[in-house]
Amino acid sequence: MKNKKFASFLAAAAALVLLAMPAFAADEQTELPAAEAAEVQQEQTAAPAEQETALPADAQTAGEPEQQLTYVALGDSITSGVGLADMKYNIAQIGYDLRPNFEGYSSQCYTALVGKGLGLDRQHAINLGLPGLMSPDMLDMVQNSAMPKMNQASGAYYVYPEYQEYLRKADIISIQIGSNDALGEATNWKSEQLAGLMVSGALRDFNFQKLGLFLEALNRMTLTFDESRATNRLLFRGMDEICDQAYTNVTASLPQIVASIRALNPDAKIVLLGYTNPVPLLPAWNRYFSKLNRFAKDLATQEGLIYVDIPRAQTAADGHPTVKGHQYIANQILNALK
Repeated sequence: MKNKKFASFLAAAAALVLLAMPAFAADEQTELPAAEAAEVQQEQTAAPAEQETALPADAQTAGEPEQQLTYVALGDSITSGVGLADMKYNIAQIGYDLRPNFEGYSSQCYTALVGKGLGLDRQHAINLGLPGLMSPDMLDMVQNSAMPKMNQASGAYYVYPEYQEYLRKADIISIQIGSNDALGEATNWKSEQLAGLMVSGALRDFNFQKLGLFLEALNRMTLTFDESRATNRLLFRGMDEICDQAYTNVTASLPQIVASIRALNPDAKIVLLGYTNPVPLLPAWNRYFSKLNRFAKDLATQEGLIYVDIPRAQTAADGHPTVKGHQYIANQILNALK
């Protein structure tokens, strides 16, 4: 059954719904209408001048190539650079292949900026951000270099034998995970149309014109009974229960992720990123992200990790960091590594 009967209330919650979409596009060649493309290009090209001054002055001296450290960034779509125009990925037989993004990531994502600040080339600054990843999924990747099956809630499925090899060779490993645990559990939508719009950048700055694009994609979607029920639950009830369960999942998985990384690489310096809430008007999510920040900070203290708070990371309407948001996260990491 077409979901037109949901369109009226979903439009009011457009930004919220977008956060629950798997962070991929159906076709990496997706083109934007000229107006949207110009807006995205303006954001992308406006950043380099700011970027040069944003990094700490003493972190911009490039190291000798033979003495380079290796930095590996673990995370979900926030880390991978979803929303930045030059994020790279391929369509796979099941899901999407992010290998092209491991070393070919956007020059404006925080992995690139941290690498630049540390004087690293792209063979020594690796982006292992995997869109749609939840904390139990990351634990599977760290322990096995693979997810055993597709995560139906988020549409994520990854198998990368080289994942553990990157971790074994790393000197610095940053971990960003947990945002999708609540969002993915809230809905099992897997709309290629909406995901394509999101990754392309067309919904980065939501306005009435882009609301039309959203509604057009929304009207092309077909919802199963379970998906319709999940949407209703997301928007009208059950968010406290969803966030409580998500908190349990993250707080159970994160210590195991740290322990598993240390089993692979006991000498690596581990950086644990905090959380920013892209939908601050939702009380349940406010409580969720506040509790996660406290937990991450306490875990870092107990385990001797470097905790990096990112409360002011700027996000776009799709819930992912803007160019300035990535700059801010990179600065926070570089300052913590001094």
